[in-house]
Amino acid sequence: MSDQVERYQILGYKEALTRTHHYPVACKELSLILREAYNKLPKNLQSLVFQDTLSSFKLLPQMWTDNAVSAAHLLVQSAEATLPKQKKNVATKEFKQAMVASKRRGKACRMQECHTELTQDVLVDTFSLLDTRSLVSASLVSRSWNAAACNNHLWQSLYATIFASDHNSSNAKDLLNGRRGEDNKENNSVDWREAFKRAYTDNSSKRLTTSRGYCLYCDMIVWLDGLKCGSGKCGPQPKMQPIVPKSSEQVVEYLLDGSSSMMSSDSDSDLDDCFDEWYIPKLWAHPLNQYRPG
Repeated sequence: MSDQVERYQILGYKEALTRTHHYPVACKELSLILREAYNKLPKNLQSLVFQDTLSSFKLLPQMWTDNAVSAAHLLVQSAEATLPKQKKNVATKEFKQAMVASKRRGKACRMQECHTELTQDVLVDTFSLLDTRSLVSASLVSRSWNAAACNNHLWQSLYATIFASDHNSSNAKDLLNGRRGEDNKENNSVDWREAFKRAYTDNSSKRLTTSRGYCLYCDMIVWLDGLKCGSGKCGPQPKMQPIVPKSSEQVVEYLLDGSSSMMSSDSDSDLDDCFDEWYIPKLWAHPLNQYRPG
């Protein structure tokens, strides 16, 4: 197996494309690979990239976001500009079929939603599995989802997971589990969404929205979940997980030459292209009481 093929497999597109919150970034990276690296890759790796491109289109009907559709559009444009004629025709056909299936599924789901309303408890339990961006997006769907997404405990858990460990690991544990007595009453009186918003504003928003990073603990590029390594190979998590955020362009650079710069920290200017692109939603761009009709 060539080094480039091994690095490509480490990047984990097959699994990432099945996850709604990683799908847009995976498509963006595949698009960059097609445009900037495809013709430099060995034939066996070109075949893997092509298969993942087709897979991304087949999975599109399972995605629920505008970002996913925009990312798929970008990917098919790159496929049309780069792939040889026969592969280009196959990719274009797959994309068109996926768009038709996506629209049909969306229509069916809208009709079903008219007759189905999940309880607040079920919604809160479901939303507890979401990352920050997805939770904010869910709050814009309907009044019912908005109310569930504002659940104070959800934001307390997010705050503890992302920010509290910066100050004290035992404090983070207390926040996640809920303190007893007077301390617990004090926690319940805190508006944790507003606390999260303030902490988010004070920190580098770019670092809080990236989906890619180099995990010094795993010594590899990984997908991030809630700013933490999602590889599942870290074992017992260190107090401060050593993650260096990476842009899509840097991921393509890594694929081509295995750049050793992966371990170095990036300046803000190095990350501008990654985080200012269309696929990064601005978490606080819309007031919480605004929502999309169901």
